[in-house]
Parts: sequence; structure tokens; C-alpha cells
Amino acid sequence: MRVVFIGTVEFSRKALLKLLELNVNVVGVVTKAKSEFNSDFANLVDVCEEQGIGYKYVNNINHPNNVKWIEQLKPDVLFCFGWSSLLKPEVLTLAPHGVVGFHPALIPANRGRHPIIWALALGLNKTGSTFFFMDEGADTGDILNQKEVLITSDDDAASLYNKIIEVALGQIEEFIPELISGKYKRIKQIGEGNTWRKRGKKDGEVDWRMSSKLIMNLVKALTRPYLGAHFVHNSEEYKVWKCEVGTTEKLTNIEPGKILKIEPDRMLVKTGDGALWLTEFDEIKDIAVGQYI
Repeated sequence: MRVVFIGTVEFSRKALLKLLELNVNVVGVVTKAKSEFNSDFANLVDVCEEQGIGYKYVNNINHPNNVKWIEQLKPDVLFCFGWSSLLKPEVLTLAPHGVVGFHPALIPANRGRHPIIWALALGLNKTGSTFFFMDEGADTGDILNQKEVLITSDDDAASLYNKIIEVALGQIEEFIPELISGKYKRIKQIGEGNTWRKRGKKDGEVDWRMSSKLIMNLVKALTRPYLGAHFVHNSEEYKVWKCEVGTTEKLTNIEPGKILKIEPDRMLVKTGDGALWLTEFDEIKDIAVGQYI
């Protein structure tokens, strides 16, 4: 089975290494030299050069020159794991078995953008890892393999990302023999599902009027490898990477955003229904107890 691999993030790299570990015949790799928006960007070229695999840096994968490059490799299937733009029919129809894509959610639920971030920000207790046959829609094609991934109260973006990768690599081991033999199932997506929108900068801003739980969810969702939740003080933006519950008392006579305590390496801030300790955050200029953020 001849495979052309498309990807440009950390999961792409680990999936490519897994395919090579399974002795899959990867005949070409399409990737990017850099990314302006993938915070988990990974360059795949060192793997390609070490393994003697031809590769091509692209910006627009649907450009005729890139389509021609893939076509001449005569792939049986394309794997597209970690690519943020839609593939047009010219690419989708290049291989007899089509293009297998990946989405870290239980599609048809939660198609669309930023699925790990939204799952944590919304406080979901589970998500998923889904490999599917790509069509012209966004995450709408037939499912090849899907597994549930539980989200615990201790999870943040990094731990959930790693959980999903671990599950996904196991799925690859399952479906590769099926693809090679041609004995695989295409499972139709049932129900309309939903599609998460692209996040904007405002979605990452902490509003201290929110509950402590919602603020913690937001911080967990946006912590590394992502860009971090932020708040604004004196017109300057500061990142917060970790926080923990400081009190669940109502403190009804204290306004949200007020600094209640400052200790070495942490700061207690009033929230909508209690208070949170910020335990990892940017150093704030000219801050004191009693001030507001």
C-alpha cells in the first residue's frame, strides 16, 4: 500500500513515525516549512530525510503543481493528519482509497475548529479520536475508526492532547491492516451533529465575573501548547497558565477582579462566585492588594 502523508503538527509527526514503525510504505510527505497559527507546529523534514522519503513544502495544497506532485507518486491512500485547510476534489480523488483524515472529537458531534480547546473550555467529560474518509465538507465523511477519550478534572490542554495522541496511535495500528487488505468498513455519520466555530482573541480573555470553574476551564483549555488565557490590566495583556481554587465562599460584598492576596509565586483574585489563586502567570507591573485586574 503506497501512502502519501499530509501534516504539519506534533500529532502529524508522531503518526508518521508510527506508520514507519509499522513498515507502511510512505512514498511522499506534504508539509509546511512554518505555520503562523499552529501553536503545536512540527517540521517533518528531518524524519523524511532520515528515512529517505521525498517531501514537498506547500502553502496551498490544492494548487495544480502540488496535485501533480502527489499524483505522480501513485498513492493508494492519502493520510491527512493535522492540516487546517480543506482539500478540494482534485486532491480527494487522487487515490483509490481516498483520503483518511483525523479529528479529535466524537463526530458528528463537535466538528469544526479547536476541538481540544472547546472541549475543555465547555467542561465536557469526554471527547474522542476519529479517523474518517474526507469529503468536501468539514469533518463530514464516513468514519473509519473512532474511540472515546475521557476528560478528568485534572486534564488540561497538554494532558488531553497527549491522551488523544496515545489513543490515536493505537487506532492506527488497528486500521492499517484493514486498509492494506481492503477489508475495512465505512460507517456513515448519524445525525446532524454540531460544528464548533473558529475562536477569536476575545474567547481567550478572562472575565472575572465568570464562575471560578469556568475561569479554570478556560485556563486549562488554553494553556501550553496553546497561546494561554489572558486578562487585561492598565491596557496591557497578561497570560495566565495555571490556577486553582482559593475559596468557594460567596464573598458577596467584594467585586470580581479584585486582588485579595499576593504571596510569592501566586495571587488570589475574586471571581464571580469565589476566588482563584493564579499560580503561573505573567509578572504584572505595579500591582497591589486591593487593586483590580
